[in-house]
Amino acid sequence: MPDNSNDKSTADTPAELEQNQPEIPAKKSGKNEARESNPVRRLTKIVLYVCVFLFVWHLFGDRITPYTDQARVRGFVVPIAPKVSGTLVAVEVKNNQIVSSGDVLAQIDPRDYEIAVLSAKASVDSTGQTLGVETAAIKSAAARVADEVAQLERAQQDFERVQRIAKLDPGAVSKSELDRVQASLAQAKSQVDGAEADLEKARQQLGKRGRDNPKMRSAVAALEKAQLDFARTTLYAPSDGGITNLQLDIGHYAQAGQPLMTFITTTAIWIQANMRENNIGRVKAGDPVDIALDVAPGRIFKGEVVSIGFGVDDGQGLSLGALPTIEGTSGWLRDSQRFPVIIKFADNKAYGLRRMGGQADVVIYTGKNWIFNPLAWLGIRLMSMLSYVY
Repeated sequence: MPDNSNDKSTADTPAELEQNQPEIPAKKSGKNEARESNPVRRLTKIVLYVCVFLFVWHLFGDRITPYTDQARVRGFVVPIAPKVSGTLVAVEVKNNQIVSSGDVLAQIDPRDYEIAVLSAKASVDSTGQTLGVETAAIKSAAARVADEVAQLERAQQDFERVQRIAKLDPGAVSKSELDRVQASLAQAKSQVDGAEADLEKARQQLGKRGRDNPKMRSAVAALEKAQLDFARTTLYAPSDGGITNLQLDIGHYAQAGQPLMTFITTTAIWIQANMRENNIGRVKAGDPVDIALDVAPGRIFKGEVVSIGFGVDDGQGLSLGALPTIEGTSGWLRDSQRFPVIIKFADNKAYGLRRMGGQADVVIYTGKNWIFNPLAWLGIRLMSMLSYVY
């Protein structure tokens, strides 16, 4: 008979068999595994977090560090118009040329105005001669008055002597002689009155003496006007700036008051940032600003808030003054009204890059905030870099 004792000794018990089985990890439930391995769900969470972050940043950051891309370079635009008329004999500038204060821009034919100056000078000399004659006439009239007064005194003495003789000896003087001396006295008085009237007339014709004389003042004023018109035949640059809209050449007849070209200053340049009404509550004059010009991608320029607009045109129509007009957008959600914030450049690092009407992005730092200020600092530089592409 076969020996089964060895089989029993070698056979494993069920407990031993269970211990010898390899360990199999427990399977997770299918629902949990699908949640953790679903990439769409993970992406949705990321997008949600980003949206929450952007919402918080927009809600608080746009008030602490307000930003706008609706900003443009502004400056003074001066039409260059002559004050005298004439034919252009020289145009010293070209279109879009940079000029300095006092540079000659154009020259109007000065010959007619030179003749006017010479004529005015001759008029001054002639007036001086006329005044000399009138002065001599005054002297002559004064001498005549003195002579007539002397004649009057002699006639008065003759009359008094005849009267004394007549009183002492009535028969010594005839009545005709008495009548003669009386008539001579009356005539002498009349001659004195006439001479004094002629003297006053000469004085009135002359008026005041020297440069205070009305005729002399009129002649001198005409000379100064002629000299001023002559000087105005040369057109100069009013300050440092640039010339644009030049569309004429030598031979063009310039009309007084009609612009010949446009001058844009380069010394008084600022940024007008149109910012939403609900974001300028903390903005005040003196706040530092970062400026990104579209013409200079990747570069940031420093600025400072100068002022905030008091009002804008709401389209109701104003009869007297005019307010800045800022176009707004309307849709399902009404866009906030925008107000102009005037910003000046803190230095001249942007010189040569500030073109009238050029676009810019600006961010204003309304205070020292260690969270939003660095984010705004980074954001404006990112927008400046994006100017390379759009």
